Amino acid sequence: MATPRPPDAVDAILAQWKRERPDLDASPMGPIGRIKRCAVLLERRLDETFVEFGLSRWEFDMLAALRRSGAPYCLAPTTLFSTLMVTSGTMTHRMAKLEAQGWIERLPNPADARSSLVQLTPQGLELIDRAVEAHVANEHRILSALKAADIAALDARLALLLASLESRRGQ
Repeated sequence: MATPRPPDAVDAILAQWKRERPDLDASPMGPIGRIKRCAVLLERRLDETFVEFGLSRWEFDMLAALRRSGAPYCLAPTTLFSTLMVTSGTMTHRMAKLEAQGWIERLPNPADARSSLVQLTPQGLELIDRAVEAHVANEHRILSALKAADIAALDARLALLLASLESRRGQ
């Protein structure tokens, strides 16, 4: 038997729909509404840590993508923008901002004279290493109210949902 939980805002919405449209099965609004609400609240909590380092979410994401690519922390812009799921125009604007901050530099691509590479500077590497440590600690705090088994079960089910959504993306 499930442990009773206090009602949340999504429960109130579901009750309103049940009252107004008892003929409508609005049950999918429960998990989807909670996922959406969690996403908003999570972004706020994550942003609090990024701000401590003078970073926005997208700046953190770009620096982190370069950092996790491994030494020499260098990627082609096309690889970077496809990893981050943004347009090339958006990427160009963002690269200019990060370059002006001194966190990245653009280098000639030795394999293709028509293109360039994007690389973390030593300052960018130092910044992202500090920021990612704080970010992971923050994520541990955010999830600390859940048991390890619950986190694993949640992660497994979200992975199933994600796979389902990604498989439909091309349709």
